[in-house]
Amino acid sequence: MNIPIPSILEIGEGVIWRIDELMKTYRFSKAVILFDDFTYQTYEKEMKRAISSAAVHTVCLPPQLDIVDIMKKAFELPHCDVMMAMGGGAVIDCGKYMAFLRQVPFLSIPTSASNDGFASTNCSLLVNGKKTTVPAKVPFGILADLRIVQQAPDRFILAGVGDLMSNITALYDWEFEQNHGVSRVNAFAAMISKKAVNSFIRTPMQNIKHPIFLKELISSLTMGGISTVISGNSAPISGSEHLISHALDQISESPHMHGIQVGIATYIMAHVQQHRAERITKVFARTGFFDYVKTLRLNKEEYRQAINIAPTIKPNRYTYIHDEQYRKRAIQLLDEDRILQEIFL
Repeated sequence: MNIPIPSILEIGEGVIWRIDELMKTYRFSKAVILFDDFTYQTYEKEMKRAISSAAVHTVCLPPQLDIVDIMKKAFELPHCDVMMAMGGGAVIDCGKYMAFLRQVPFLSIPTSASNDGFASTNCSLLVNGKKTTVPAKVPFGILADLRIVQQAPDRFILAGVGDLMSNITALYDWEFEQNHGVSRVNAFAAMISKKAVNSFIRTPMQNIKHPIFLKELISSLTMGGISTVISGNSAPISGSEHLISHALDQISESPHMHGIQVGIATYIMAHVQQHRAERITKVFARTGFFDYVKTLRLNKEEYRQAINIAPTIKPNRYTYIHDEQYRKRAIQLLDEDRILQEIFL
């Protein structure tokens, strides 16, 4: 069994200035770099300056591109032997999919740590106006410059915390599926996903902008992404909590960031599963995750609906949320749990 993993992994302060050296090492001579509007305005000139050994074509992608637009755009781009995307989850997912279509190596350059998408095989793309998970390939390389990531607003980092902590409930769902004969846990993938979140939990959390905290968060999110390559599916990092978030994306008037929704659903499902809920609560309290989500004035009715329709998102799976008794318990918690009372309208 051959497991593709990134050939390049650079996480540190100032690593973006190593990009020309990497281009030479891997003999890349023609590069396309994709940006979102913010990163184009902020970093496009710097990136061109940083790469002197290759011809560079830069593109600012418009927001909210549909999968059809992405496919069209991918084949309008000039010939290249490496494609990069710099920015948040949306532009990285677009870049990953375009590189997959063009069959060229992809370099992922995240400017925030809001989810594990910068390291995973899947992309979250708009298909007929709805966010849909689409398969691609694992990035050839990941460059996470902590000086850049530090500048992201707190909410992006907190979203990454929410996404990472969901490994806990996802792994418990995976075992639940195996116990019901629906799935088989890949022990190696499960071990990496578990080690990723356990390593992060031991990190000092007084300052979420501290380089040590950010390096641990990004490293752990990367490990989670790699666990999905090993398992061949998203089960090591995505369970009932992700199904609730995907359901919210479909029904909510104004969905919030993926990692924020997933984090709240993780807190709910950890209590439903009665598994490591205390640990998740401590992490969310220490990092300021709870303080942030209390400012969002979330709609309880939308979460109630999302819990009910979550099983229909992936009917072939059998997580805790697929079982009616646990769905009822999750809905009960919306009305009974003290912290959820403070979060929801």
